Amino acid sequence: MNRRTMIRLGALGAAAAALPVRLPAADGADFRVVAAGLGFPEGPATLRDGSVLFVEIARGKLSRAWPDGRVTTVAALGGGPNGCAIGPDGAAYIANDGGLAFHEADGRTTVAGVPPTYLGGSIQRVDLKTGAFRTLYDAVGNNRLKGPNDIVFDAWGGFWFTDTGKGYARTRDHGGLYWGMPDGSALREIAYPLLTPNGIALGADRRTLYVALSEKRQILAYTLTGPGQVKMVGGVPKTRLFASLGGDMSIDNIVVEESGNLLLAAVRQGAILTVNPAGEVIETVKLPDPVVTAMAFGGADRRTLYVALSSTGRVVALKWPRAGLKPVFAA
Repeated sequence: MNRRTMIRLGALGAAAAALPVRLPAADGADFRVVAAGLGFPEGPATLRDGSVLFVEIARGKLSRAWPDGRVTTVAALGGGPNGCAIGPDGAAYIANDGGLAFHEADGRTTVAGVPPTYLGGSIQRVDLKTGAFRTLYDAVGNNRLKGPNDIVFDAWGGFWFTDTGKGYARTRDHGGLYWGMPDGSALREIAYPLLTPNGIALGADRRTLYVALSEKRQILAYTLTGPGQVKMVGGVPKTRLFASLGGDMSIDNIVVEESGNLLLAAVRQGAILTVNPAGEVIETVKLPDPVVTAMAFGGADRRTLYVALSSTGRVVALKWPRAGLKPVFAA
């Protein structure tokens, strides 16, 4: 199957969900299109009934793809919903970056800066049964959230998220790492400043928190010591450099295998990189979209990997050779 055929299949939408599409990769893996025609999808999260949540940043909404091929809108959130995680109450928690500007050309959508409608970022809670949502946080003290990106829950029931900030023509915001309570009662700044913090994931030991510094192509590891607490040295968070990668790419989201391997979404490479616990890239799976942004494991055996191909507006599913780590909470 040639590239033109793959692009044509990707345009068929949800009706193409059952069609296998050949990956242009040495391992010969297949994927199926779960949903297509989307507005820059990101942040997939799998549910027990086999459906998949994902955000559409360009359309400001949380959507859901069902096993029968339907795609429905859960909530019109506004701004730029970017990351999604299920909390202890079964609700979806959204890291909303406040909105991005986009450019469309040659069948692809790319990020093009900050829109004039941008007012700031936030963390939102969405009731999956009703679609009702509310904003939990939009500031830490007197400091507004700028661009919340990715979010993950820990075993104590709190959530951790990255704020990447916003990039402008000649300047960019500092980013940071934050922790919050899902009832809206507490939000804490953990590490600031960070350069383009993006993907975030909890390790297999449930005590290691991985944070991707997107443009530095690095993964930092923090040790969690309690609710909203990390190991400190000299009054600052102690970090371990888990991996430092080369090449023309930026690291977006992270997911973790049961084995402790990390999967990284490599933007510009259009690939998923598997990194072992020693921080070495041991596997590269190429996909037909340069903007591979986010992943989530699903299926009864946790061996289905859902991937957001953002510039071509698709969420696809791959059969993965190893099981993914279960999230702490599920719905």
